[in-house]
Amino acid sequence: MKHKIRSHIKEKIRSYSALEKSKKSAIIQDRLFNEEEFKRAQLVMFYVSLRDEVNTLSMIDEAVKMGKRVCVPVILKEERRLIAGEIKDREKDLERQHFGIYQPIVGHVKEVPLEDIDLVVVPGIAFDKNNVRLGRGHGYYDRFLCCLPKKTKTIGLAFDFQVLEYLPRDSHDVPVWKTITA
Repeated sequence: MKHKIRSHIKEKIRSYSALEKSKKSAIIQDRLFNEEEFKRAQLVMFYVSLRDEVNTLSMIDEAVKMGKRVCVPVILKEERRLIAGEIKDREKDLERQHFGIYQPIVGHVKEVPLEDIDLVVVPGIAFDKNNVRLGRGHGYYDRFLCCLPKKTKTIGLAFDFQVLEYLPRDSHDVPVWKTITA
């Protein structure tokens, strides 16, 4: 079931024009930046977007300009988990690594304690009306999200068509606090 949903959503994303993705990403950025939780957050964890995701690159740059501390996911492939690595400059601090994802340069990772993170911006292939999230199927985010302190808010970003009425949920799936769409 999850595999079918992933395939269906990925097909829809592929048919979305770059211009449409860009316009919707800008609207989503405005909505995120107007959230009280974002305004109050001193340290925000963003995912570094892939081509088929809501674009977070300008969000990262803008948050840094606003004086917020920013961290991004670092995949520890051998341990099958994520940690948060702080960055100061997206273009200087990141390089392409596992799964084609940009992460802090190897050997330059400054790990951030989970209790320091105020807000985590979470990617997903799909979300549902109850904020259940469907990821890429590797489980990295679920293993990360389940360890966050209760005070840490999690916000999923998605294009409108990525929000479904209902998603199947396994016991290890961790819903986000809120989903922002356009």
